[in-house]
Amino acid sequence: MSSDKPSAGKPADLVNEGLIAGQKIAKISVITLLSIGAAEIIMGQISGSVVATADGIDSLSDAMISFIVLIGLRIAHRPADRKFPFGYHKVESLAALIAAIGMIGIGIFIFYHSFEALVDAREIKQPIFTMIVLAAAAGVSLHRAFQMNSIANKYNLLSLKTDAKNSIKDGSASVIGFFSVLIASQFGFLQMDAIGGMIIAGYIFSVSYISLKQSSLILVDSWQNPKLTDMVKRIVEEKFKEENIRVKSVLLRPAGALAQAEVHLEIDGNKRLADVELLLVMIEMSIRSQIPAIARISSIPHSYPQQKQETTTRKFGGIFSDKKNQPGSVAHK
Repeated sequence: MSSDKPSAGKPADLVNEGLIAGQKIAKISVITLLSIGAAEIIMGQISGSVVATADGIDSLSDAMISFIVLIGLRIAHRPADRKFPFGYHKVESLAALIAAIGMIGIGIFIFYHSFEALVDAREIKQPIFTMIVLAAAAGVSLHRAFQMNSIANKYNLLSLKTDAKNSIKDGSASVIGFFSVLIASQFGFLQMDAIGGMIIAGYIFSVSYISLKQSSLILVDSWQNPKLTDMVKRIVEEKFKEENIRVKSVLLRPAGALAQAEVHLEIDGNKRLADVELLLVMIEMSIRSQIPAIARISSIPHSYPQQKQETTTRKFGGIFSDKKNQPGSVAHK
């Protein structure tokens, strides 16, 4: 027997609130990145700066990734139906995976063109205006990134965390571009412009690797939080100590911003079915009240092992036998 129903109240409301907030910041991200990318590419073409053009392409690719994240968050917000009885929350993780793959492709493109520029280094025109554009892009990107990161951490949205990391990377890339142009134009080291583009590509690879790893593990149901498993076990065994319940195993599965739990319990097999059902409901409510991130809980009862069951029966059977043989009892009469 199992009790398997979606969480109500706080967890579901929190997730819906997070998905709505994530969609809003993702929209702003798309518009901002398109504007920054267009400005950097235009400036890169005017000045001949490889790093400015690379940073512009990076910004446009980030806009595409933010758009993918936005679509993923919108789909994840849909309620469960016959086709997806557990909900659409894993679509958010799939969006994070697609975004990470897109980042790798952009990184390869930028690295290739930066290497070509390294072989044939050229002087940068309008370096002051190029640095102003890069500095402004860095400021706007980092401000937006920290806003996005705050929402992503608050609501535990993986795709938005990926986008936030991507935005921090985008702002940092603009900073790298600024100093690359500064060194290339003011100190005569022309190759620094191309080197800056290659550094940006390397930065893209590192961020995309982390995002790719996290989203892939979630999609294959990998759980990497043993503390939460121990916490579930502790909640049950401490709160229901008098019921003499032992947690046999706790199986957790990530599902986007939420988790699903399958808790196997060892319970006295002599209990009535109605009592066991009530006990399972109380256990689930206790877990949800302390760990809102677990949206769906399946509590599966098992009888004590045979040896333990026999010991318990003998213990309580002996007590009842003694009572029957006491003077005044029905058995004694």
